[in-house]
Amino acid sequence: MIYGSIPMMIFILASGYLFTVYLLLALAKRTGTKTVPTSFPSSAKGKHKQEISVRTKVTQAVNSQ
Repeated sequence: MIYGSIPMMIFILASGYLFTVYLLLALAKRTGTKTVPTSFPSSAKGKHKQEISVRTKVTQAVNSQ
């Protein structure tokens, strides 16, 4: 019968799709978790240390999700 291999083809295509989505999510997670630079931009030079540390913690919290 000509349609005998259709269920297997659906399984192979679905597996390939799920594997591709998994790889893309892993890549997005890997590129999204970059470390916060230790040197701050020049706009932060005149600010207090407390403001800078709060901004760093907020940035880390946002990037960790």
